[in-house]
Amino acid sequence: MNTQRVLVTAASKHGATHEIADALARRMQEHPEAVPAELVAASVPVERGPDPRTYDAVVLGSAVYAGSWREEARHFATEHAATLRQRPVWLFSSGPIGDPPFPPDEPHDVAALTHLIGARGHRILPGRLEKNRLTFPERAMVTAMRAPVGDFRDWGLVRVWADAIVAALVGEVVPTTPRADRGPAGADARRDSGYGVQEHGRQAT
Repeated sequence: MNTQRVLVTAASKHGATHEIADALARRMQEHPEAVPAELVAASVPVERGPDPRTYDAVVLGSAVYAGSWREEARHFATEHAATLRQRPVWLFSSGPIGDPPFPPDEPHDVAALTHLIGARGHRILPGRLEKNRLTFPERAMVTAMRAPVGDFRDWGLVRVWADAIVAALVGEVVPTTPRADRGPAGADARRDSGYGVQEHGRQAT
């Protein structure tokens, strides 16, 4: 059996969404079926430009601002649309805050992106909003809107979703990507510092 490489990549302004991507990849790596299935997950920020051709499945996410994904994530999806359509892909959005999380609505651009790359699903995950991590204009807007402040990320929900993705990949026995479709051999692996979860220590959403 060949190793199945899963890319977990996300766009984040203050780091909270990168941390969700890290947690997803770490949970997938720790799943009981990961070792026998030879499934390896790597968390690489979208901003670093990972090459999806070197992976067999992709989880793509973004922080949400004003109801839309960040440009870096949208660009990744459109630039690599042909490659992503040939692989299992899942999407997630990080942004709702408060208890219950608000707004619960799907970001405006997710439906079009889902159709473009043939994503299997989209999950909305609560985010984090902490004033000390914001710029002055952002703090002024948060105060004016009386937005709830705090870390509302649901790590239990993140783990459950990661488990569901692993179960789908293992149950389907996704064929590993032929070398010819992986681009320059080893190039992305060198840029991503090899397999496994990459920790980033960034701030906020």
